[in-house]
Amino acid sequence: MIPQIHIEDFSYPLPDERIAKYPLEERDASKLLIYRDGQVGERKFRNLAEELPAGCLMIFNDTKVVPARLFFRRATGAHVEIFCLDPDDPAEYNTNFAATERCRWKCVIGNAKRLKAGEVLTLDAGSGAWDGIEPTARLISRAGQTGVVEFSWRGGLPFSRVLELCGQVPIPPYLNRETEAIDLERYQTLYAHIRGSVAAPTAGLHFTQRVLDDIAARGIETANVCLHVGAGTFLPVKSSLVSEHPMHREPFVVSRDLLCRLRDCSQPVVAVGTTSVRTLESLYYVGISCLEGGSPADVEQWAPYERTYAPTRAEALDAIVRYLDANGLQELKVGTRIIIVPGFRFRVVDAMVTNFHQPQSTLLLLISAFVGGDWHTIYDYALANGFRFLSYGDSSLLFRR
Repeated sequence: MIPQIHIEDFSYPLPDERIAKYPLEERDASKLLIYRDGQVGERKFRNLAEELPAGCLMIFNDTKVVPARLFFRRATGAHVEIFCLDPDDPAEYNTNFAATERCRWKCVIGNAKRLKAGEVLTLDAGSGAWDGIEPTARLISRAGQTGVVEFSWRGGLPFSRVLELCGQVPIPPYLNRETEAIDLERYQTLYAHIRGSVAAPTAGLHFTQRVLDDIAARGIETANVCLHVGAGTFLPVKSSLVSEHPMHREPFVVSRDLLCRLRDCSQPVVAVGTTSVRTLESLYYVGISCLEGGSPADVEQWAPYERTYAPTRAEALDAIVRYLDANGLQELKVGTRIIIVPGFRFRVVDAMVTNFHQPQSTLLLLISAFVGGDWHTIYDYALANGFRFLSYGDSSLLFRR
């Protein structure tokens, strides 16, 4: 049964001055709130390894933020901002990034009211870093503020390089400032590897090589998943009933090796960030689609709540592994629209590292589900003890109740 939850019940006062507009000078100097067995304490993030369960398996999201904001101009002189969301043609990320003449993307288009299909835009003049590339954007189709845009350029460069030269890192809108030089480095995790996100998995922004070395020294195993974070992560819940809020699709990739480790493991699983949580918990329902339909399918928003599922985690994950083996594949590639709200049954993740999220957001709903509804205890402590909030803010280590 789909839970009937009112988003107004997940609000708290967040003064603007508590939102971290810039990162700290040192990534691991941030505060770390620890929630375990209903009790709250704090340390520095650089002490994280000491607080992790012995022998746990820690999962990171190694997606990489791309400079997906581009600024063009119409022949009339009007400015048009184009925010790349998902590749359209070629539809696969790496193939699209490797294109050397043209490609198409699904985009959010600002100031698009009078823009017509077929109209060609030229890149807004600026530093001249794109001399010889001459990028243009042509509107293929539009529905409201979104549409499909075809980019063309010269010089034989891959589109990934065109974005690096011409685009901006899309920092969150609640920072209320333009992208600055510091964001090019700090709005990216140390271990970012696979290009595709338009927002950072911000729980990972605190990790330094020192923290990663401490984790390894304690014998804690680590692994990566890749979920490309979409612009929908910034969308507010506009309806009072959460059941009326549509979740966006995000693609993810998980290796066969990790699926086997998760299937067979008995140690605690610690997810770094809500994106890793959503990926790992989606795996169970991908496994159900393999058991019932013979192949992986996208996880729909309310699938976890629509009925009771009998298979164990091991049975569900084993079904995915058997599908991969039968088709000679080493990776699972699928998508998820899963929403995690109070009442959700966690089947994979035991603890998580995460930042502090916006009031009335789907991420705060996820936190509430994870801590058995005790999110007020955590957020009241953070507000009373000088914690910094949102993407560049402080961190927490939460153990599931």
